[in-house]
Amino acid sequence: MHKILSQTLPLLAASALAAAPGRARASGSPAETLARMLAASGITESGYIAASYYHSSGGNTYHEFDTGHDSFQLDQAGLTLAYQPARGFGALVDMIAGDDAKIVNAAESASSSSNNMFDVLQAFVQYVNGNLTVQAGKFTTLAGAEVIAPTGNLNFSRSLLFFAEPMTHTGLRVTYALDPALSLIVGVNNGWNYTNVNAGSKTGEFGVDLTPDKSLSITAQAYIGNDPVDLARRTFFDTVWTYEATSALSFVASYDWGRQDPSGVTRGGEWDGVAGYVNYWFNKRWRLSLRGEELDDRNGFILGTGVAQKVEEGTVTLGYDPVPCFELRMEGRYDTSNRPTFTYTRVSAATGKPVTTFSTHQSEFALQGVYKF
Repeated sequence: MHKILSQTLPLLAASALAAAPGRARASGSPAETLARMLAASGITESGYIAASYYHSSGGNTYHEFDTGHDSFQLDQAGLTLAYQPARGFGALVDMIAGDDAKIVNAAESASSSSNNMFDVLQAFVQYVNGNLTVQAGKFTTLAGAEVIAPTGNLNFSRSLLFFAEPMTHTGLRVTYALDPALSLIVGVNNGWNYTNVNAGSKTGEFGVDLTPDKSLSITAQAYIGNDPVDLARRTFFDTVWTYEATSALSFVASYDWGRQDPSGVTRGGEWDGVAGYVNYWFNKRWRLSLRGEELDDRNGFILGTGVAQKVEEGTVTLGYDPVPCFELRMEGRYDTSNRPTFTYTRVSAATGKPVTTFSTHQSEFALQGVYKF
């Protein structure tokens, strides 16, 4: 459930005005009236705006969202409206806009690209009865240590493992809390990200969320089913361990394993990867986050190359919070591979035409501002 909670943060609507800090609103203004109506109805709202500039030595191959070279971009702007009472029926609508939404749209429609900068990231109805929660609609995945919303991550760029994981699912999810420290999750959906493809074969979702004490959290989740585009069985397992050593220091470890059987559409393949994170808060304003990982794509399936390779990356992110609602992130990242797989495109001085070459490494420097309301 940690992914569900951490991703409940987006939907662009006029209600953002009601949440904006700063100048006092005039009594009886539309924004103040809307805020009172939402509070009285039990509807909660939250949102963010994230924008960045990043420079890469290449084309940011295997990066999920920062896929350009030298670019200013609106990463995401989002707002969530939710009515989720402790008992009975409720609902959540979570929308995002920006360059990241184009990537999510492309994945959900099984296309190579999309120009749609708006996405309904989550939209589901839920029913709660005691320890049982049932959700139907579209929701973010249980898999992985990182999430789509930048407010749920401490790094600007997403990990290699995030690139090789699902992002959203459309279907049915049931969560049962055996006790406050242990929850079981089962569900059925269209597969990895798909919302409107011909998904005659479904994917099963299975998860365990364990919190043995307040400093340790363990999740494990699996997705098993036939991919409706590749027409082949795909099996995926993921686990995330989070340990808070002190109020300032935390550690995260994530492991993925996946396999897709061959079919008439794809050769299939097997992959696994591990990622580790160290996060340290120097004080209320400054923090440092380190990430290191390796992804072993044994058959070249999950990275789409058709050639076996191992890819590694290291990331250092320095965060500065001058006020609680805003953070500036400064990040450096270095990716390497045992094969020349990272793309570099340059304009030839002789012909004036773009020429693409390949390298065993790439680097990136990024600045990102994240404003939360």
